[in-house]
Amino acid sequence: MQRFVNYFIKFPVAANLIMVGLFVLGIAGLFNMKSTFFPEVPSRIISIQLVYPGSSPEEMEEGVVKRIEENLKGVTGVERYTSVSSENSGSITVEVLKGFNTDDVLVDVRNAVDQISSFPVGLEPPVVYIQENLGFAISFALSGDVNLKTLKRYGRQVEEDLRQMEGISKVSLSGFPEEEIEIAFREKDLRAYGLTFQQATLAVRAANIEITGGTIKGEDEELLVRARNKEYYAEGLRDIIVKTTPEGSVVRLYEIADLSDRWADSPNRSYLNGEPSVVVTVQNTLEEDMISITDKVQEYVRDFNEKNDIIEATVIRDGSDVLRQRIDLLMENGLLGFGIVLVLLAMFLHWRLAFWVAIAIPISFAGMFVVAGALGVTINVISLFGMILVIGILVDDGIVIGENIYQQYEAGVPRLKAALEGTLQVLPAVFAAIVTTVLAFSSFLFIDGRLGDFFSQMAIVVIFSLIFSLIEGAVILPTHVAHSKALSPDRDTNKVQQAFEQAMNWMRHKLYGPTLKFVMYNKFFTIAVLVGLLVITGGAIGGGIISTTFFPIIERDDITIQLQMPAGTREHITLDKLQMIEDAAWRANDSLSQHYFNGDKQAIERVEVNLGPTTYQGNISVNILDGENRDSLTARAVTNTIRQIVGDIPTAEVLTFGAASAFGKPISISLIGEDYTQLKAATEEVKAAMQGLSELADVVDNNQEGLREVNIQLTEKGKYLGLKLQDVVGQVRSGFFGSEVQRLQRGQDEVRVWVRYDREDRDNINKLKDMRIRFEDGREFPLSEIATLELKRGVININHIDGKREVKIEADVSNNDVSVSDVTASLQDEIIPEILSGYSSVSAIYEGQNREQQKSAKSIQTVFSIVLSLMFFVIALTFRSVGQALLVFLLIPFGFIGVGWGHWLMGLPISLFSALGIIALIGILVNDALVFVSTYNTMIEEGRSHMDAVYETGLSRFRPIVLTTVTTFAGLAPLLFEKSLQAQFLIPMAIAVSFGLLVITAVILVLLPVLLIIMNRFKVYASYAWNGVKPSYEAVEPAVRRETGYEFLWYVLVTVVVVVGALSFMLG
Repeated sequence: MQRFVNYFIKFPVAANLIMVGLFVLGIAGLFNMKSTFFPEVPSRIISIQLVYPGSSPEEMEEGVVKRIEENLKGVTGVERYTSVSSENSGSITVEVLKGFNTDDVLVDVRNAVDQISSFPVGLEPPVVYIQENLGFAISFALSGDVNLKTLKRYGRQVEEDLRQMEGISKVSLSGFPEEEIEIAFREKDLRAYGLTFQQATLAVRAANIEITGGTIKGEDEELLVRARNKEYYAEGLRDIIVKTTPEGSVVRLYEIADLSDRWADSPNRSYLNGEPSVVVTVQNTLEEDMISITDKVQEYVRDFNEKNDIIEATVIRDGSDVLRQRIDLLMENGLLGFGIVLVLLAMFLHWRLAFWVAIAIPISFAGMFVVAGALGVTINVISLFGMILVIGILVDDGIVIGENIYQQYEAGVPRLKAALEGTLQVLPAVFAAIVTTVLAFSSFLFIDGRLGDFFSQMAIVVIFSLIFSLIEGAVILPTHVAHSKALSPDRDTNKVQQAFEQAMNWMRHKLYGPTLKFVMYNKFFTIAVLVGLLVITGGAIGGGIISTTFFPIIERDDITIQLQMPAGTREHITLDKLQMIEDAAWRANDSLSQHYFNGDKQAIERVEVNLGPTTYQGNISVNILDGENRDSLTARAVTNTIRQIVGDIPTAEVLTFGAASAFGKPISISLIGEDYTQLKAATEEVKAAMQGLSELADVVDNNQEGLREVNIQLTEKGKYLGLKLQDVVGQVRSGFFGSEVQRLQRGQDEVRVWVRYDREDRDNINKLKDMRIRFEDGREFPLSEIATLELKRGVININHIDGKREVKIEADVSNNDVSVSDVTASLQDEIIPEILSGYSSVSAIYEGQNREQQKSAKSIQTVFSIVLSLMFFVIALTFRSVGQALLVFLLIPFGFIGVGWGHWLMGLPISLFSALGIIALIGILVNDALVFVSTYNTMIEEGRSHMDAVYETGLSRFRPIVLTTVTTFAGLAPLLFEKSLQAQFLIPMAIAVSFGLLVITAVILVLLPVLLIIMNRFKVYASYAWNGVKPSYEAVEPAVRRETGYEFLWYVLVTVVVVVGALSFMLG
């Protein structure tokens, strides 16, 4: 290694070429990286879509879903599966375990579905596919004084134009139902012409065809025989012959039915600021760049509005706005942090030396960009945060190496030799420090759940930045410092630098020196104080003074209001309620705009009303002023104001206010049980208990009652006539639900042709009673004569988790100060168990954020145990001492003092994001501790007495340790004090690292010397007890390498710690 480093110091052109090469490749890599909002990860969700026209939720569950679920048991790689059985359709969602190939699991899932041969007649082939992970890019609405058909036509043209643009593939339209052709048979005319519903249906199905009849092979030519008799609109179907008589008369379709091109019964409608609209939504795939997509769409919208006077395109939401704001914010914070670091280094080191130390930041980033781009890392808010986090850490090693070279030169060593020896002296410790930090951050790559998906890219950014910083510190930095004027006899120092040098010396000799001497001779008092602070911090967390939660509040610029009326509610009633909520939103805007902005800005920019997918469901999307411009106005304040103005809607079964979260609802509880009566009763009790908690709002469940059902049962007469219930219901289904006879491809639309009774013949129960049930021999009877009709209410959906019946109860928190973890703990430990004690067949599963937290926490526990073991191994090898490695690890818990009180000071709860910051903090802690202990070992090797070595190590390491702390804190400081709402979700990690580091610095400078002394005394007296001869204090140190007989005690102690830890892990 010495010859390798010496080569670069002697021939600086080699180091310069490496530096320039990294810069060039890094810039190319940066420009090739895509932009996304959050890290894009491959999908681990497999979806099974089922369509069974005319089926009830119970039919779908019993006949289809349960059979598939039974076959899914035991499929390798499946984490769990959930299902929803609804009217006419069903869906099963299969979650794939992390680490398994989703494509391989997809094959097994398809095979499991294909093995079922007894599906009900009428079920369409199940569609099994991987649910693609798509990011939201942009959406805009087309509106104007035209009908919906015209809006749709313009929408289709827009869709086609956008798809033709390079880099855009996912474009969808909404705001209108599907188109269909309805053939509405008139019952009185069917009777008049002696036709049954089935006869007329078969006639329509057999007509309107386009088929090949074979070929005529002539001597000179081959001719294709084809029948072209296909019409695509209702008007073209009017003359289909449905019946002929021996006398030659015919009955045409128009004589027994009304034909119309119409919208399907699903009421999908969109309204932007009160006007009907068609919404165009553009999404980005993993391979597409969000910012370039939104730029193209925005330009298209501008051009569209210039060319069209009748139709106007209005951007509803641009996903890149928030991304751009966060990129700008993080870039500003990053550059500001870099500037602060550079200034601080220049204050305490020679400014030329400071420059070469700071140049490690762009060099390391350049190298990282080369690798990150190849690994699929994108420019997103998480990877950018990783760059900010690592800014301060990158210069740590440079400070240690550069400062050591500077000390060698000041001691009279020639500049080239000082660069070589100064580098090699600390390189082992620096290498070990980098490896331990890389190990700490590598744990992010193995964390399960959404948290692991998000922060794995941050880990890649940090890890490769650190690896390239090691290359820079070992090769490029010594070369430049060796040939810098910072190591020249006539080097100049300015007055500012002299003043800071004097201040540093004063702190080191007048402030830290006496403190160090005091703690060295008052060891147990020092330990008692720090342990006391740690216990107080733990008590403050346990007592709620320092609050905790699973996931921090992530501010958004949109709010979604969900409304569900009782099943069967007609669409005009639902639309009235949605418009009432829209009015409330605009009144909330007036109030909030006046309160927060004195009327200068509008709190709410747009309100989009969507009716559907059923007549009794709808939602409202409220776009609020973007986070950069709304000052202290939070999305929660807007939500609560709208909720207060809307008040209670007694007829609504579901009414929720809030924004979507990538981690699920704050509170989500699934009750599982096969006894539906007990399950329903338990659900009501749990809901009532949750509604009684002031911390919660919008408590809802997914067990709403469905449409009122007319239950048909055969009478004795019907049975006597030989009728089967299946045949009777089949005729009823054909007439009242309809029968799909054809599908036509009309442009981009697949148009279904339905035959059913005319609306007038199916608009009340009396028409059903009067419906004729026909026999094959021509006999017919009114339904009321052969069957009884009973009214009752069914369910909308039947939900399963892993094949078991489930009802989910969800709630939001009432304000941002509520501790989700405290509320969940209360529900989990007290409220839910007490309620379920009365329902033996019902159990609870905690979903939403709690499930994500459990998945992440469990994997963190496992992964971090392994990572800590590896870090311990590296440190023990570096020091050649198990004892000193154990001593470094004893410092880790004290970091929680800074983490806890830092969150309290900043007014934020400790969250899982904070835990990720703690992982990073441990890596930095080990860095400084490694350098401190390495210097101590070097001084023992040089022959200093034990107490002198401890004292001198403290003084010599004071400046680099303080500098690394100050630079890391300074790199994060702009983000810490950032008031922008866009930065709030990153602040917990920054708090954990920065405030934890402040305390850790004091712990390393004060507690570490104390622990070195205590460990030394333990080894001395252990050796004395073992050998009967008391060794000198220096003889027991690993740097001296003398066998004194006590060593086995460390292995016994470590074995005991490992066994106790393993047992507590397994039992816990």
